[in-house]
Amino acid sequence: MKIIRALILWFITIIFLFPFYFAILYAFKTPVEIANNPISFPTRLNLKNFADAIQLPGYMKGLMNSTVTATIVVVAVVIVTSMASYKIVRIDNWFYNSLYYFFQFSILLPFQVIMYPLYNQLKIFHMLNKLPTLMIVQTGILIGFYSFFYSCFIKTVPLELEEASRIDGCTQYGTFFKVVFPLLKPVTVTTIILVALASWNDFIVPMLFMQKESVRTLPLIQFYLFGQYAQYVNIAFAAVILSMIPILVLYFIFQKYIVSGIIVGAIKG
Repeated sequence: MKIIRALILWFITIIFLFPFYFAILYAFKTPVEIANNPISFPTRLNLKNFADAIQLPGYMKGLMNSTVTATIVVVAVVIVTSMASYKIVRIDNWFYNSLYYFFQFSILLPFQVIMYPLYNQLKIFHMLNKLPTLMIVQTGILIGFYSFFYSCFIKTVPLELEEASRIDGCTQYGTFFKVVFPLLKPVTVTTIILVALASWNDFIVPMLFMQKESVRTLPLIQFYLFGQYAQYVNIAFAAVILSMIPILVLYFIFQKYIVSGIIVGAIKG
């Protein structure tokens, strides 16, 4: 059984890694090498592909848009969900209980259901093709899940710590930011990484609402690159690899916090 299980896991791993293999392979090959033998290793590492990728029209602008958007969305989600979850957990009345279930209902609502009416509303208010719109939409989509995430963790923070801080003269906001929020480090770091991944890799929302070239993010830039540079697949794949590096570095540095944060939140919830 162990051998069969190991073979199945290796098979699944290979299936998932196969696209990455081709992406890395093509990024270092010339068009001639790709045409002659698509699956062979390159005769030499063609680093010029990466230099050419950086110089592609709109690539650096897309990198800037993705970086700014992901950063602001992360900050907004962490602040809004942590503070909202704190109030929801600590105040037991019908309003905050209803708000909690409203957030949870948003998790079950597919984005495709609100996609068309949301587009119409943004068009009416002239909010299409603006980066703040992208930040607001992504934040709104992610708030539901991460409010649940924070609520499970905050429920186990001892009330005695908050009472002691108030006796010492802390205000409600001071109690939250000086006492409660530092205790939320595992779930906060996990939220930062997962939200950054979601915002950085998001394709559907930018494709719907960010149609002008000046406000496109990296996933959208890459989508158009593969259409415009079909004969230069190596450069297009080099651009893909470059866009993956920042978020992969962030993920591998803090991956231990993701596992520990999810486990702790699940156990305490």
